[in-house]
Amino acid sequence: MHQTRRRYLIALTMAVLSCAPAPGTSNGESAAGSVSGRTRVRPGITVLLEDSIALINGKRIGLLTNQTGIDERGRSDIDLLYRPPGTTGPQLVALFSPEHGIRGVEDRSNIVSGADGRTGLPIHSLYNPTTIEPPDSTLAGLDALIIDLQDLGTRTWTYPASMVYAMRAAARNKVSVIVLDRPNPITGARVEGPLLDSSQTYAGSHSANRRSQPVSLYPLPLRHGMTMGELALMYNEELEIGADLHVIPADGWRRAAWFDETGLPWVKPSPNMPSLTSAVLYPGIVPFEGSNLSVGRGTPDAFQRVGAPWLNARRAVELLNDRGLAGVKFEAQRFAPVDPTDKKFAGVDVSWIRVVVTDRDRIHAARVGAAILWAIAKTNPDSLQLRDRTFDERMGPSRVREALMRGEDPDTVIDGEVPHAVAFDQRVRRFKLYR
Repeated sequence: MHQTRRRYLIALTMAVLSCAPAPGTSNGESAAGSVSGRTRVRPGITVLLEDSIALINGKRIGLLTNQTGIDERGRSDIDLLYRPPGTTGPQLVALFSPEHGIRGVEDRSNIVSGADGRTGLPIHSLYNPTTIEPPDSTLAGLDALIIDLQDLGTRTWTYPASMVYAMRAAARNKVSVIVLDRPNPITGARVEGPLLDSSQTYAGSHSANRRSQPVSLYPLPLRHGMTMGELALMYNEELEIGADLHVIPADGWRRAAWFDETGLPWVKPSPNMPSLTSAVLYPGIVPFEGSNLSVGRGTPDAFQRVGAPWLNARRAVELLNDRGLAGVKFEAQRFAPVDPTDKKFAGVDVSWIRVVVTDRDRIHAARVGAAILWAIAKTNPDSLQLRDRTFDERMGPSRVREALMRGEDPDTVIDGEVPHAVAFDQRVRRFKLYR
């Protein structure tokens, strides 16, 4: 057996074994039961309204959400929670939105606040110019802040940062926090990829002296294997936030289940996350946002490809397919992106490396990304440009990038990061709510 292939299988086994079911919970919440096959999952919003309504009855509440905050029938949290003034039950009085806005269609900074067209409720934007805390004035008079956002299972997603900053502001203002949990769409059964070095992270709030870093909030693996609720429990303790935190689990979800096995409707969590396949590959492709390559914005399948007009995609694909990476194959294509939001190569004929998923249960996305960088560094060393800090904030420690750019074997490079991912997974097991 090829030596790099043997190392890959050993490392993959280690990563899978490190994700054994949690023995239970130690946070006062009940874990979701184990099920088999496709199942009906009740997201946190449904569990709250059907089983835990006492938490919010008669209280003035705010809601941090977007288009992903829906129940299993596709009904918006806003519609489910809103009641006209003077009626009984919880009183939803303020809305808060993360990156991409309350409807998830904005792909820019400096998203302005506004009002909800149906309810008239104020919408406080928490993405201006980057992820920010709710100002204290917006929390005045609230009894509880509900947070319902779909995480992507990847360290670089900004919604957990919105949650962390909101939790910190709520704790400071003595406002309870209720996190409505949702499944990890790429499963909670795998932890993989490099951890950020602590020198690369910043969990503090945005200020004039230091910009917040929502994509590099904390030293997590690239694929962390946790849900939004589990991250909330971890951050509340690890960052010493001290929020009065209640996590409402998603009933019926099991860690090994992919999103399309839950029965829940898929809603694009951001403008450039069109499908679950893109979400599967996103951890390995997103680092290339820090390069002079496109990640496929302006194409129907963003984050399933990388490309540039100067790229020798055909030769790179040959190198990549020769590696025999599990769960994927690679194809060379040419066409022009249309209105890409990152402004890369609009209307220009681009040479693409497309990643085709053949078995998602065997994919190791960090290895895919590492192999692509290695291959492009071999085929186009004079054309490839990386913005080192941006790339490293998304991939991991600078040693990973530097080794790949030197031409070191990408499987060997990622193998060296496996023990850190395993140690992380063991350390956070006490926060896990599902089997």
